Amino acid sequence: MTSSDQAPAGRFDGREHRFALRVYFEDTDLTGVVYHANYLRYMERARSDMLDCAGIDQRAVFEAGGGAYAVAGLDIRYRAPAKLGDTLVVVSKLTRVRAAAVDIQQRVMRDDLLVAEATVEVAFVAPGGRPRRQPAEWLAAFEPLVWKES
Repeated sequence: MTSSDQAPAGRFDGREHRFALRVYFEDTDLTGVVYHANYLRYMERARSDMLDCAGIDQRAVFEAGGGAYAVAGLDIRYRAPAKLGDTLVVVSKLTRVRAAAVDIQQRVMRDDLLVAEATVEVAFVAPGGRPRRQPAEWLAAFEPLVWKES
């Protein structure tokens, strides 16, 4: 594998995480428009990448029996259709961090056009499914990334 064979990765631009993706045929319905549930997949990929970019190793904590994130709440609005071949960017920002949960605002953009937006609450849960405090190092990693309204 060469360096050009690496999986796509997002990046932080200030406190916003940006994750680019392309719409493929499998993402669309019969009319060539992105099927509504696929926006959730796009946002999930962006959230996972955001954690990686913040230095958070979800897999290691999960494999050590520490727990994992689960979506506890989701409010999504579809604003414009995305279509086959479009390049989209999922812009994510942390809006609130609590001991056992994180709120994330996400926007799916095509250039300057808002395609979809969501507010997502993810809870950190123990292997048995009960909420638990996030690892202290995760909270420390989130601190400089939390969006502060001016």
